[in-house]
Amino acid sequence: MRDCHQTDPTQSAWQASLRLRFADDAGTTRLMERVHSGPLRVQKPLYPEGPRICHAIIVHPPGGVVGGDRLSVGVAVGDASHAFLTSPGAAKWYRANGNISRQDVLIEAGTGAAVEWMPQEAIFFNGAHVALEQRVELAANASYIGCDILCFGRSASGETFDSGTITQHTQIRRGGKLLWWEQGALHGGSAAMHSPLGLNGASVCATLVGVGKPAGGALIDAMRALDPALGITQIKSVFVARYLGNDSESARRAIFSVWQLLRPHLLGCAAPLPRIWTT
Repeated sequence: MRDCHQTDPTQSAWQASLRLRFADDAGTTRLMERVHSGPLRVQKPLYPEGPRICHAIIVHPPGGVVGGDRLSVGVAVGDASHAFLTSPGAAKWYRANGNISRQDVLIEAGTGAAVEWMPQEAIFFNGAHVALEQRVELAANASYIGCDILCFGRSASGETFDSGTITQHTQIRRGGKLLWWEQGALHGGSAAMHSPLGLNGASVCATLVGVGKPAGGALIDAMRALDPALGITQIKSVFVARYLGNDSESARRAIFSVWQLLRPHLLGCAAPLPRIWTT
């Protein structure tokens, strides 16, 4: 087993990829294809909500990501199918060894499809250098919910994010039209970590984005009442919830509570918490 803090990138780097394809089969969403290279896996499709929604838990066996590692995930959700993707626990991004760690995610959804990208939190160790790229391509009437929970430093261990860089680029298209474009770079110890236009002194930030049927005023009011640290915005077909705080568990509760209210409205199904989120 490798030492996640070693300094030789030729010994530590993983190049891992995972490709998943889901399709509707007479009302059952099936995982029709899974191709992997390196340490990324989906062990088996799960159906805790019945046959219409296929759950896939993406596993990264090394448990942490070091400089030079590159994770690539591609998800294709076919017409009229519904896939829910999550992770078994927090992703750990270790301090850099002279190289940048990368994660590239491509999600595609066909006509009438629904896809949920709901990984658990990402923890960036002090000194990490990480590039996150996500692209979502939706058919004109497909629906999407996605979230990220980013933890800068390990507050439980007294570690702050004083050095390193995290860059993030996210774009969402629906029917070929760009709906959402977000990019940013956060440098450890920089003024942006304390500015009201940045993290405002918080060590945890979380975002949930939904695309589809707009949420009404009553629903948005109910979400805002969940937690004073939440900000809620609806812009045409794009819904956004933001959270800033200093505790990952509080961020999880807030974002997952928003998801429980949004999912029935946007996707027409109940929102029981997946067992993996509570184990």
